Amino acid sequence: QVRLVESGGGSVPAGGSLRLSCAASGFTSSAYYMGWFRQSPGKEREAVAHLYADGTTSIADSVKGRFTASLDGAKNTLYLQMNTLKPEDTAVYYCAAKLSRYSDIYWGQGTQVTVSS
Repeated sequence: QVRLVESGGGSVPAGGSLRLSCAASGFTSSAYYMGWFRQSPGKEREAVAHLYADGTTSIADSVKGRFTASLDGAKNTLYLQMNTLKPEDTAVYYCAAKLSRYSDIYWGQGTQVTVSS
């Protein structure tokens, strides 16, 4: 079955950097969609970055210029490079994938990112 495993979270001071990874398994072809989401305590889960198999990408305005999402197709691994981190970036970060346009969305277990001021 599809499995997504995030890693790379941690605690950093404001201005620091982290790179999150999401190792995907359980599907033999490229996913239709992969993305990063985050959720802070008491807030709704919000989208951070979207990547589609046709090469379309988008990133949230709140992180534009600081975060970059990329996909290594050979390793089936999704990355989120996060630079110039701010305390408001503190959240649990989740990886998501869809195998086709109409399939269910799969979620990873999440990885905690904490940014101190």
